[in-house]
Amino acid sequence: MRPILLFVFTMIVLLSAPGMNTVQARQKNIILATTTSTQDSGLLDVLLPIFEKKTGYFVKTIAVGSGQAMAMGQKGEADVLLVHSPEAEKKFIAEGYGINRRLVMHNDYIIVGPSGDPVKIKAVKFTLEAFKKIASEKGLFVSRGDNSGTHSKEREIWKAAGISPEGEKWYQQTGLGMGQTLNITAEKKGYTLADRGTYLALKKNLGLDILVEGDAILLNIYHVIEVNPAKWPKANTAGVKAFTDFMVSKETQAIIKTFGVEKFGSPLFFPDAGKKEEKLGK
Repeated sequence: MRPILLFVFTMIVLLSAPGMNTVQARQKNIILATTTSTQDSGLLDVLLPIFEKKTGYFVKTIAVGSGQAMAMGQKGEADVLLVHSPEAEKKFIAEGYGINRRLVMHNDYIIVGPSGDPVKIKAVKFTLEAFKKIASEKGLFVSRGDNSGTHSKEREIWKAAGISPEGEKWYQQTGLGMGQTLNITAEKKGYTLADRGTYLALKKNLGLDILVEGDAILLNIYHVIEVNPAKWPKANTAGVKAFTDFMVSKETQAIIKTFGVEKFGSPLFFPDAGKKEEKLGK
């Protein structure tokens, strides 16, 4: 075989080899570790097909709590994170696991419970009062207990209220995501802390009412974070950059602004790209 023909034949074989296809496929894949709220609310079902069509990248979504998402980032098991646990996120960045933390959106937490409201927390004005009343009356409280952003917020509220609920019979932990925890809360006719987006998306089949809302402590902020390629060189940095740019783009922010309005009468999230975090909720 002539040298030129041999070279061409060799290149064809190499390019069609399974290893090459695997590398090319991997470069087109992005692993997104995100919260169950972005999945359960349906927001990602709207956004990801648009992103994939525009860029040619394919997003593999792993929906877990924010704590678990960051643990994946620490191990190099994800390329990018979409999470809502600000203090843990800052620690994640400070320890060198993530870079380019960018504000995407916010919604808020709410306390939900059975319409009969046996503990009568709807009569109180502030979140801390509601938690204290649930504890003093031994009303059933169902916690995610999964180190998620919602669980972190719940622990923050218990601490501020001066209460340690762990081990109490009236305090039960599911170890599950927001949607599943809401379903268990509904079955047991208890109370729980939920993000508004997931609650509204599932409200129809729950039989739970919003009993406490609007308190400043209930603000729920989401950021997108790139896993640090200096620690994990195999991360799809080009794909991640495309994804984070997409999440803060005008087009995506406009979609977030109206998502849920037609079905629920109000948006499930509020777009925040380019804003200052300290001014949110004011």
